[in-house]
Order: sequence, then structure tokens, then C-alpha cells
Amino acid sequence: MRTSKITEEFRKLTFGNYITEGKSEKLTKGKEVAFEYTKNFAEIRKRRENSIALLGQVGSGKTHLLCAVSNNLLSKGVQVIYFQYVESISELRSDYKEAHEKVNELKKSEVLFIDDLFKGVDLLTKFERQNLYELINYRYLNHLPTLVSSELNFEGLLKIDEAIGSRIYEMSYGHRYVFSGLELNHRMRK
Repeated sequence: MRTSKITEEFRKLTFGNYITEGKSEKLTKGKEVAFEYTKNFAEIRKRRENSIALLGQVGSGKTHLLCAVSNNLLSKGVQVIYFQYVESISELRSDYKEAHEKVNELKKSEVLFIDDLFKGVDLLTKFERQNLYELINYRYLNHLPTLVSSELNFEGLLKIDEAIGSRIYEMSYGHRYVFSGLELNHRMRK
């Protein structure tokens, strides 16, 4: 748990406290995709398409569900490293000398959880493109499971970087869900 970089708050997120009762069926479907992935992870991880992507609507619980997946895997002794895109890219950029070493650690982790991929990005910098492509491509070529959340759908990911987006698309085949609709934003229900 300590090396996962999952915060104490995120460790509390489970499938049990992702509430779908009385809410849109779209939330139930997303939860089912994440739960089935977790339940069948031992078999899924052996396949080419061994990753999961939860994309779309802000506030729909994508991070919650992928934290539930991560926490479940961690409890079974599977190494998961959490990579919050905006903060982690800034950290890599601020310590340019150690960026290569940090990217290598992420590349080789048993499971990598990339949260909020491309958040606030219209165009990637050369640094972001190079490091993120290196990271995703390594995991793609070595069949390493990756958990991805993004506010973008696949079209949006492909628009920012087709090479990265298409690899994530292929890696998550059979284990992806796109949330759509403002009614799914839990922050808007208060």
C-alpha cells in the first residue's frame, strides 16, 4: 500500500461505497465493468487486452471505481502504482534528471493506474509526449495491465495523441466504459 502512492482517502474507496441505487443505470454499468475486471483479473492479466479504461463525464466516479480495483488488487498482493496525470507530469518535469528513472519505475510496475489522463491538455509538450509515449508503449509491448481514467472519450484521446490513445484503446478491449451525461456528475446532485 505504501509504495502504491494511493492516498489514505483513496484507500477508503471500494465497490461497496460506490452507490448506484436510485441513480442512472449508466453508473451501474460502469461499476459492473470495473467489478468484472477485478473479479477476473487473474485470467485477464494473461491476455493481450488486459487493461481497463473508464472515460467520460466528470464526477461520474471513474477514479472511485479504479481506486476500488486498485485497492482490491493491492489486498491480493498485486503491485499497483498510482499516477495522477497532472501532478505526476509536473513532478517529472520539475526533476528532469530523475524523470527517466521515475518513468522506468512506472513502466515496469505490475499494474499502473493513470488517473485523469490528459486533464486540461489540448496539446502535449514534447516532454509529455516523449515520456508518456515511452511509458504506454512499453506497457503495451510487454502486456502490462494499465488502469486509465480520463474525462475524454476515445476520440478525444486520439485527437491529443493517436499513438497513445490507440494503444490504450487496444489494451482495454473488452474492459472499457465511457460515461456520458451531466446527470452522472455526483457534484451536481447536491
